[in-house]
Amino acid sequence: MVNKKKRRPRDRYQLPGKVAQAQLSAAERAEWKPRPLVPRRRVVLGIFGMFLVLAGAALAFWLPPRALVNDLRDRGLTVAATVTGVDNKPKYVKVEFLQGPKAGTEVELWDYAGMYPEVHTGDAMLVTYDPNDLHRSLPHRWVADPPANLPAYGSSALALFFLSGTIAVALRRRWILKNWPPETPVEKPSEGVGLAKS
Repeated sequence: MVNKKKRRPRDRYQLPGKVAQAQLSAAERAEWKPRPLVPRRRVVLGIFGMFLVLAGAALAFWLPPRALVNDLRDRGLTVAATVTGVDNKPKYVKVEFLQGPKAGTEVELWDYAGMYPEVHTGDAMLVTYDPNDLHRSLPHRWVADPPANLPAYGSSALALFFLSGTIAVALRRRWILKNWPPETPVEKPSEGVGLAKS
């Protein structure tokens, strides 16, 4: 007769201890999600600081030009002038008044948010100036219809970008701190325990 090994019933079969422990550890690792990186406060403050800088730049590009245009519309005098000098280093446009009580006076035009009209020496143009400060002068067409303030548009768009970034990072930080408890350091086993196991 051939000796057949007795097979253990399936309901009584048990996994070896090492295999069962490995399966348990794998299940725990699958359920445990690592805590996302929490944005630090200095990151939030840094982004908010960039927003403040760009917001200040936007106001600097928006408010003074608009105030100058409004002042020239209220009390400015418009006269014919001729361009006597144009330079880019440093950038300026000089004109000489041809009419009015200040005829023959040469002044540099005021910039509009860092911009100057595209003109050449000898060109004729209408200039609106402030009688109390001749340097506060702009081309008449810019007083009637101010040009697109590109620096103000750009700095405003960047300021809104950094503001939205500040809000997003702050909300993410709050969400992580609310949904993930602070991680506790793992305690190392004492030497006595390790020796006993070995």
